[in-house]
Amino acid sequence: VLCFPDPRTDPWPLVYSPLPVTLVFASYLFVVALGPIYMRQRRPLELRGLLVFYNLSMMALSSYMFCEFLVTSVLGNYSYLCQPVDYSRSELGMRMARVCWWFFFSKVIELLDTVFFILRKKQEQVTFLHVYHHGTMLFNWWSGVKYVPGGQAFFIGMLNSLVHIFMYGYYALASLGPRMHHYLWWKRYLTILQLCQFVAIAAHSSYNLFTECPFPDGFNTAVFLYILSLMALFLHFYYQTYIRGKQ
Repeated sequence: VLCFPDPRTDPWPLVYSPLPVTLVFASYLFVVALGPIYMRQRRPLELRGLLVFYNLSMMALSSYMFCEFLVTSVLGNYSYLCQPVDYSRSELGMRMARVCWWFFFSKVIELLDTVFFILRKKQEQVTFLHVYHHGTMLFNWWSGVKYVPGGQAFFIGMLNSLVHIFMYGYYALASLGPRMHHYLWWKRYLTILQLCQFVAIAAHSSYNLFTECPFPDGFNTAVFLYILSLMALFLHFYYQTYIRGKQ
């Protein structure tokens, strides 16, 4: 299957050209590199109220996207094994394309996670895994929305949105301060949930590499290889934090 820009989404904000998303990414790296230097002689900002608002907002956005992915896929009788992109301007086709755009845009908003860590001088949280994941998701979903806004991609967006409901719920509780630490015992299980998500996405994308499905193999291959890299990094994080850390 050849890939051409989807004429429905091609003119949409941040999608029409690779330049805007590249500038966003360059600005992000600029903040990651120079932010800690700027904060070196300054006190860490608390940002408690802002963080609670931000995390609850991201939790609400993730809930909206999960429901949109789920409802649209059910109404469209989407297949979890092979689902080509609906390039028509039908109501369901446009609805799926729109929620894919919102999912992409949420990855732009999520770059603020890193900014808040730097302003709070939580530099130990700005790991290679953190920056790699945030930066690469930006370009992955830009290409997804530009070329394949829907089809097989709906499963990835739906599953990731579900995981992010719990993730930002955890962050919202954590941002309330030390008195909430008693209720954050499930952090380890959140990491396990993320790993289960990667296994499901790897199985979902690899299945179509061995079957005839009118969805670009290039995208499924890229997703599969990318997910393997995240699995390796998250497994290393899990070992360092929950196994070696306990020892």
